[in-house]
Amino acid sequence: MGSLGFRELLVILVIALLIFGTKKLRSIGSDLGAAVGEFKKSMNSGEKEAEQQPLKQLTGQDAEFADAKKGEKPEQKTNA
Repeated sequence: MGSLGFRELLVILVIALLIFGTKKLRSIGSDLGAAVGEFKKSMNSGEKEAEQQPLKQLTGQDAEFADAKKGEKPEQKTNA
């Protein structure tokens, strides 16, 4: 199965035009365009928010320091 060519897309467009009519097809197109634009806007704002507040992952010794109170040193774990 290959991708859709120009002829196939043209047939689909003609069938959609016959089913929905020109006015309805225009409104569907504008609604779809507005939805895509809103989606892109939301994605960009989410990326900007993520850049402003980077995630801090605590692993290993960093997690021990996060549990300690301010000014205190965490306990050293020794393998005996």
